[in-house]
Amino acid sequence: MKAIVCEAWGPPSSLQLRDLSSPIPGPAQVLVRTRVAAVNFPDALMVAGKYQFKPELPFSPGGELSGEIIAVGSEVKRFAVGNKVVGITMFGAYSQEVLVEASNILPLPNDISDEDLELAGSFVLTYGTSLHALKDRAQAQAGETLLVLGAGGGVGLAAVEIGKLLGMRVIAAASSADKLAATKELGADEAIDYASEDLRERIKALTGGRGVDVVYDPVGGDLAEPALRSVGWRGRYLVVGFAAGDIPKIPANLLLLKGSSLVGVFWGEFVRREPALNAENMGLLFSWLRERKIHPLISERYPLSRASDALDRLLARKAIGKLVVLPQQVE
Repeated sequence: MKAIVCEAWGPPSSLQLRDLSSPIPGPAQVLVRTRVAAVNFPDALMVAGKYQFKPELPFSPGGELSGEIIAVGSEVKRFAVGNKVVGITMFGAYSQEVLVEASNILPLPNDISDEDLELAGSFVLTYGTSLHALKDRAQAQAGETLLVLGAGGGVGLAAVEIGKLLGMRVIAAASSADKLAATKELGADEAIDYASEDLRERIKALTGGRGVDVVYDPVGGDLAEPALRSVGWRGRYLVVGFAAGDIPKIPANLLLLKGSSLVGVFWGEFVRREPALNAENMGLLFSWLRERKIHPLISERYPLSRASDALDRLLARKAIGKLVVLPQQVE
């Protein structure tokens, strides 16, 4: 089989396309023929050696996928060869075949369309993160106002849609007109272009000076402090990630003055520690997907050999919605 391999820590351009032996599943694993591998920010961090977890070199990046099972371990009873599945793994998805723990996969209908199989392989991490953030960590309520930073990216668009489904007023903030147009199509009530507008002043105008109830921040960097200053009384500031590359230093007095909360969101650890609640969340997300209440946006598709290009585009913050790699398409 062919796989994209990280042989040394570095930029996406250092990744190599290699021929590897087909892996053999352990007792509690399944082997999946990868149809779709989603491109996520943690993949780039892992390749650079900057993620919380460092795999042993060499490894294939990619942690979110869909496909069909081609082999099962001796202890696996819930799945069989031929089953269509979606899976989460720390790494390995940028390959034509990937080992996944059976506990980390969910079944899909075997007659699922190619379109829905692609969507399923690209929305679990982003929508899972955003649902956990808003429902479990922020305990968002209908009628509250949500500010989404980086709203044109994968997790940002997911937060926009989920915020609307939870009955919130959503203010989407992004860095270009194209990204903001995508947020409006998915239901954002207001849009702020923080490349050309003053974020704090626009929020004041849009909320009548009251501020927002919840900030969803996967960006960090220079946007963090003005967004935190825009939180209203008892507001919640969700720390989701640092796509800008800089981890902001938060003035603690701002939390005191407004009785607000700074709340960390680490979906991967939540999945590990609270599997029952995550399973409940996944059931809700898949029901929304079947009912077309959510509309995951895949803006670009890349063959396996161009996985590094997809990661570069993500790091440049030029992606709208999700980018995916199609491992069965090599060139």
